[in-house]
Amino acid sequence: MIIVPVKEGENIDRALKKFKRKFEKTGVIRELRARQAFVKPSVRRREEIKKAIYVQQLQQKEE
Repeated sequence: MIIVPVKEGENIDRALKKFKRKFEKTGVIRELRARQAFVKPSVRRREEIKKAIYVQQLQQKEE
């Protein structure tokens, strides 16, 4: 359960923003979307490799 302490006189919008940030960090929505369809382990691994290659290329361009 997510608990967001709200200080006296604090804006509701700010508290809602804190709640959304904490909720996003838990990864619940990301996991639900991933579980909607089964992805074979080989396909998942292939996507991870492609992402790693992309990130490496970005880092090399910065240097």
